[in-house]
Amino acid sequence: MLVANRGLTLAGVIVVAPAVFSCPEDRETDAKITDEQKAALGALHLRKIDLADRVLVINPGGYIGESTSREIAYAHATGKPVSFSDPV
Repeated sequence: MLVANRGLTLAGVIVVAPAVFSCPEDRETDAKITDEQKAALGALHLRKIDLADRVLVINPGGYIGESTSREIAYAHATGKPVSFSDPV
């Protein structure tokens, strides 16, 4: 994702990306995220969708989790076009 962001940014595209806590070195950090922080991050992701012209879902192997499903529904409800990195 970071390489794609860099390429798009160099092409003049503003990339608004969610925080991602899925790297192996972040596993310990993930365990420390409270329910309150998770709710705040979820709300922040929706505000980022509000700022976006379109939404690209990075879904390796077609996987879409619960939070991402909620964000996709929000994007559709606000009229944002949604595309996927992998077929769903």
